Amino acid sequence: MENNSRLWTKDFVSDTLINFGIYIIYYMLMVIIALEALRMGASTAEAGLASGIYIVGVLLARLAAGRYIELIGRKNMLYKGIGFYLVTTVLYFSFDSTTGLYIVRLLNGIGYGVAATATGTIITGVIPVKRQGEGINYYALSLSLAAGVGPLLGMLMEQYFSFAVIIDVCIAILLLCLLGTVFLKVPEIQLSNEKIAEIRAFRINNFVEPRVFTISLVAFFMGICYSGVLSFLGAYTAELGLSNAGPIFFVVYAIVITAIRPFAGVMFDRKGEDFVMYPCYITFCIGLLLLSIATGTGLMVLSSIFIGLGYGTFMSNGQAICVKLTPAYRSGIAISTYFIMLDVGLGFGPYFLGSFKDMVGFSGIYVATGLVALACGALYYFAYARRRDQRPAAEEAISSFES
Repeated sequence: MENNSRLWTKDFVSDTLINFGIYIIYYMLMVIIALEALRMGASTAEAGLASGIYIVGVLLARLAAGRYIELIGRKNMLYKGIGFYLVTTVLYFSFDSTTGLYIVRLLNGIGYGVAATATGTIITGVIPVKRQGEGINYYALSLSLAAGVGPLLGMLMEQYFSFAVIIDVCIAILLLCLLGTVFLKVPEIQLSNEKIAEIRAFRINNFVEPRVFTISLVAFFMGICYSGVLSFLGAYTAELGLSNAGPIFFVVYAIVITAIRPFAGVMFDRKGEDFVMYPCYITFCIGLLLLSIATGTGLMVLSSIFIGLGYGTFMSNGQAICVKLTPAYRSGIAISTYFIMLDVGLGFGPYFLGSFKDMVGFSGIYVATGLVALACGALYYFAYARRRDQRPAAEEAISSFES
């Protein structure tokens, strides 16, 4: 792969499209499942749990999948993940109580987590080494576009179709993903006996990758900040009397990240991660602050532009940093670690932020998360960038002493 600089191969496109299908179902259901629970007679707290318990399944899946993917095989893991995702999506037809919905959501989260970990690991093997930043940014468009299109599609379909029809659409998408996997050629990592024994050993670093902990910690706080947008934007726009602004927000967000990702990826490879990452925190902060003072559709759209430039760009380049920091045989664990932290922030952020709603309102929540987004830039510098820059000097000093 190192001698091949082609990026747009059949396998790259196929894995990216499969990932888009996996994620769009996640976002479609995330925005409507609480409403479906309320229609069943669940309380607001129970409806929130029906939405959030999915993340528990995702975390369990990522911990296990990240560890075992190289032992089971990347393509085999993708088959199993999509298959389980499909079966548990069909189970949405069967629940008749909130307890049943909790179980289905938990299992569905496991299927999603396994499948998403597999696609994210597979892509690292089909991107040329010297184009990792660019390739991952293009690939991550599938995730970010799903984050924009999924909620929009879910909101629109919920208005015109029954829940059963939405699940039928999800099943059709997963069947297409399963078919696409058949034709996907996946480069597998050949492990030595020592590496196999290392992976099978029950150690904490076989579930999480220590090399990427700092950038994953930044992702956790960035996820909390974006969770306020994902979970509360609908209620916020309704409160402002701007209900039509919600779908427009996500459309603009999707357009912005589609436009910026190719440029960001090239700059990552040519200029290094700092050139791309620091502007992410500043633009994300600006976007959230604009959202906090939005009184019309114009400011709402402007905020979506800055949020797309900030969070949308961070998400893919954070993943690219993880790939850069780890050897190929541990890329699955590294990506799993990164998305575990991001998912925790996205999943549990609404519970934490929502507890302050009565005190500060939605506007206050967006001001606070804007400041946290800016603080993430300082965390990135002190926890990651400064240590990274000091490491070569320390290694050089040790080498001089030994000689």
